[in-house]
Amino acid sequence: MSENSTLPEQPFIGHLIELRDRLMRMVLAVFVIFLALFPFGNDIYVFIAKPLMAVMPAGTSMIATQVASPFLTPFKLALVTAVFVAMPYLLHQFWGFIAPGLYNHEKRLAIPLLASSVVLFYLGAVFAYLVVFPLVFAFLTGVAPEGVAVMTDITHYLDFVLTLFFAFGLAFEVPIATIVLVLAGATTPENLAGKRPYVIVGAFVIGMLLTPPDVISQTLLALPMWVLFEIGLLFSRLLMRDRQRRRVDDEDGDEDGPAAGPSAGKDLAKPVAAAASAVGGETGAVQDGEFVPLDDREMEDEFDRIEAEFEALDKAAGENDEVSDPSQDDQTEYDDAADINVAEEAPAKWSAEDAANMLDEEDFPARSATEALADAKLQQVAALRATGAESQARGLLYEVLSEGNASQKAVARNILEQIDN
Repeated sequence: MSENSTLPEQPFIGHLIELRDRLMRMVLAVFVIFLALFPFGNDIYVFIAKPLMAVMPAGTSMIATQVASPFLTPFKLALVTAVFVAMPYLLHQFWGFIAPGLYNHEKRLAIPLLASSVVLFYLGAVFAYLVVFPLVFAFLTGVAPEGVAVMTDITHYLDFVLTLFFAFGLAFEVPIATIVLVLAGATTPENLAGKRPYVIVGAFVIGMLLTPPDVISQTLLALPMWVLFEIGLLFSRLLMRDRQRRRVDDEDGDEDGPAAGPSAGKDLAKPVAAAASAVGGETGAVQDGEFVPLDDREMEDEFDRIEAEFEALDKAAGENDEVSDPSQDDQTEYDDAADINVAEEAPAKWSAEDAANMLDEEDFPARSATEALADAKLQQVAALRATGAESQARGLLYEVLSEGNASQKAVARNILEQIDN
């Protein structure tokens, strides 16, 4: 469940029941549309066959080589058309099932991508019917050997055009795939631009695999894929520039925020407190299904507690270093010291067992190893945000939401809300 959902979390059986209900609605919608389209199955087939019929030699026609083909072929076409027409409703049901488990920033990203994916798939099918079919069928019928009558079987023709519809519909999804890869942090526009030659070769290979064995259909699929890749690359650059501009505006408008620089990692508690103050306090309680933010003083007290615990932890580690004599310690004590040093250099990778070993149970009797690890991750989030690495900070915040206590989860939600806004 997302942090903004007011609905109670459902048990696993409840999710299965909801999934079953939505699948039944999807099947029912396709069935109803199919019943409405089935009487017009022959008319739909004639419409689909127009690009081939227009270029067939005079005196020829399409044929049915199987006994049940005149019935089964329009039946199959009506069913596929029903799924094609019902696609927006099917995607709406799918979205209704997964949306309650998404955060606000994920919803804002998923809705436009989902809508544009549907539109681009339809555009790919229209492009195949209006541009590709006339050229491909004119070429294929024109190269027939002399004395060979071109009389295509209706079933084979339907399979052929459905394959092309599917291929061009997927090919038009290239901009969406490009934008998703960039926004997810898997790559950058600069890296994609550097791999442009490989993309062009890959587009022609895909065109060869998904289209009939002719140069025209292969080229007509590969060229749009290349162009759409360039369009997706352009939009991904614009989105990244807009994200960077908003980040700079937020830093300029935050008078109390930490300045990124060489000293940003020296005091980890101050960046965390500043980030929390910029949001306006942690979310401390839930009333009537909504999170109620605390004031700045209560937020500062929360981070003061974290800072005090880490200062005491550092002090205890220093006293242990002063007491120990390396000349008298055995190999086990050297290994323990090495573990502490590794944990101090990379706090984001501490395990719950490492945190438990570093805690003094007499100083922190009420703190568990998991809570101490969550505090360490909050400290690391502050350092990452101070250097602009918000994507890595977001990953640590999700971990805190899954393993921290109530106050730590509230702080993590608060910082996530600041990143989203």
